[in-house]
Amino acid sequence: MLFIGAIDMAENEIKLDITPNLKQSEFFCARGRFIAYGGARGGGKSWAMRMKLVMLALAHPGLNMLLLRRTLGELRENHILPLQKLLYGIALWRESVREFCFPNGSRIRLGYCDTESDVLQYQGQSYEVIGMEEATHFTFFQYQCLTECNRIGGTAHEGFVPRMYLTCNPGGVGHDWVKRLFVDRVYRRGEKAENYLFIPSRVYDNVYLMKHNPEYVENLKSLPEARRKAMLDGDWNSFEGAFFPEFQTEKHVCVPFTIPRTWSCFRALDYGLDMTACLWIAVSPESKLFVYRELYESGLILSEAAKKIIEYSPSCENIRYTAASPDLWNRRQDSGKSGVELLHASGLRGLVPADSRRIPGWRVLREYLKSDGRDARLCIFAGCVNLIRSLPRLRFDSIIQEDAASSPHEITHAPEALRYGVMSREPRTRLEKLLPGFESTFDYQRDKAGEYRDFIDY
Repeated sequence: MLFIGAIDMAENEIKLDITPNLKQSEFFCARGRFIAYGGARGGGKSWAMRMKLVMLALAHPGLNMLLLRRTLGELRENHILPLQKLLYGIALWRESVREFCFPNGSRIRLGYCDTESDVLQYQGQSYEVIGMEEATHFTFFQYQCLTECNRIGGTAHEGFVPRMYLTCNPGGVGHDWVKRLFVDRVYRRGEKAENYLFIPSRVYDNVYLMKHNPEYVENLKSLPEARRKAMLDGDWNSFEGAFFPEFQTEKHVCVPFTIPRTWSCFRALDYGLDMTACLWIAVSPESKLFVYRELYESGLILSEAAKKIIEYSPSCENIRYTAASPDLWNRRQDSGKSGVELLHASGLRGLVPADSRRIPGWRVLREYLKSDGRDARLCIFAGCVNLIRSLPRLRFDSIIQEDAASSPHEITHAPEALRYGVMSREPRTRLEKLLPGFESTFDYQRDKAGEYRDFIDY
């Protein structure tokens, strides 16, 4: 496909003859407040970002635009040098302030944010267009600060709607917020789904690269499995640092079906005022677990949580017990009663203290997720969106590498409840065989295994 831009500037016609691939063309033509492009290596993201901003500069007089990379070195190699070549004789390069100035009053400023606080240098400034290259290298704080700068500055010669463009690959410090907004499409207050568009691209979409450097595909195929899935296939659920790289949507998420009345069911509860996470789990005759319902709601006091759980549990279901966090058996100073007593008083029965050992619990859950060429022992109904969203986002703890990180805290509740659930299905004798060397009162600070490979190959 041939794209030709023709713009009359100061009575001189400037033509850009470029040949984007289909995905790049889709990116060029996209309309929206926030548009993300990429998701895998080799999709031609940097070129697309540069050309998008150049075409906007030529087409809309007076635009102020900001193009960012995380480091100055990346900025120079990926954008400054290519743009100097492309815009020679078209725009004036001002080295001291790192910006290209166009005869029609538009300008492209190039910046970087090596540390999180570097983004504050842009506060108080106005940019109609902001481009974030490799957005997953930026923190959510940096992204939020930049959205405050993305506004009309008054120099544009015609009406223009501010917008931001992002390119990205899975992984990096910003993986979670980019995935939430553009892949999972889970929005918070003030975020509107219609403002966010994601255009995925892969190396196979890059016609130029496939023609002139086909060996690059072999390089991507030779990467370790988790990284290969992320960089070649654009799999946002498989990235370095994922606590459960075994989790795969196609293997562990299923279409809901009616649970047979002969199957046993139980619940798993992780309670906190910040979030009540309760899972309903059915056991097939083959001992496979199906998570078929979830309650995920913040701000519930114990009596309200009990009523919600009862409301979500039809009387026809054979609920045998509810595995709940042991701290619910502790007495509260305000009432002198335990959490379990308060839940009982609100009608919730069958509570049993869960085996809350963290590392043994994560190991057992990993056993349920493993498939090894066969069906996994755990499946989640597609309607359990919070559990499906949270599991692949868990990271390794930075200090205790066999444990899951406790942040971002919002995503830990459903996996914690699931850990209680799978541990409740394991007889003590099996746990002792499966987890040799772990004491019944496990102190994870004493475990010295340490390495990720030791952990997943136990």
